[in-house]
Amino acid sequence: MHQLSRSLKYSFSTFPTLVLSLTRSLSTRNMPVPKTGDALPDIVLYEGTPLTEIKPDAPPITPVNLRDVFAGKKGVLVNVPGAFTPGCSKTHLPGFVDSFAKFQAAGAEVIVFTAVNDPFVLTEWGVVYNAIGKIRFLADTHGKLAEAFDCVLDTTANLGNKRGKRFSVVVKDNVITHFNLDDGLSCSLADPTLAQLASV
Repeated sequence: MHQLSRSLKYSFSTFPTLVLSLTRSLSTRNMPVPKTGDALPDIVLYEGTPLTEIKPDAPPITPVNLRDVFAGKKGVLVNVPGAFTPGCSKTHLPGFVDSFAKFQAAGAEVIVFTAVNDPFVLTEWGVVYNAIGKIRFLADTHGKLAEAFDCVLDTTANLGNKRGKRFSVVVKDNVITHFNLDDGLSCSLADPTLAQLASV
């Protein structure tokens, strides 16, 4: 009887911990593919600048909360499967770089590119394509943004890990106004995204 009492006492004493654990698990489940009116997920991305002439005093890696980036601002978030991949390098990134002035004229205060890469690689991609100062590069190093948007792309066979699908998001003060998920290459390109931004 004494042993049973101790067992019950232990079970009830650990119950709050169990509830907290289950609550955290449920809160981190993938949200459905976003729709108009949804809030940006509370996700930490990573920004890093190699010690070059661009920003010699920058810390190697800086955690950045996505909601802090778009708080009170209008802008665009673009996710690609990877830096230096052919379609993303030939089409997606150059399109936004070339149209940067148009995005500014349409009210964009920030343009962010993300990918499941390390922050150094993502930043170097911006350096090579003359995008630094126009586009902010935030690495989804652990794939948390792709998971939160239910946009994980299994590229293990070719790229060695899972990445994020190609999508663009128009955001106003952390609220999603447009979400474009690509099956091919078209709807998340600069021109259609610019038209959506101008309508917000």
